Amino acid sequence: MKKWFSNNILYLAGAVLGSLAGYLYWQQIGCASGTCAITSKPLNSTLYGAMLGALLLGLFKKNKKKEKIES
Repeated sequence: MKKWFSNNILYLAGAVLGSLAGYLYWQQIGCASGTCAITSKPLNSTLYGAMLGALLLGLFKKNKKKEKIES
């Protein structure tokens, strides 16, 4: 379990930061008419922010290449 967390720490940090940013966006800016798909409800904007944050910080993850020995 610890190995999984250490391998995915950037995704998790991005999701936490993104969800906070999404919630703050809903709280500060939001949608005046209530017809906006993402920003009309706090849950929508929080989940969308978490997804975008995880994807954004996931771009910085280094891939470990396994060397294949051919016989």
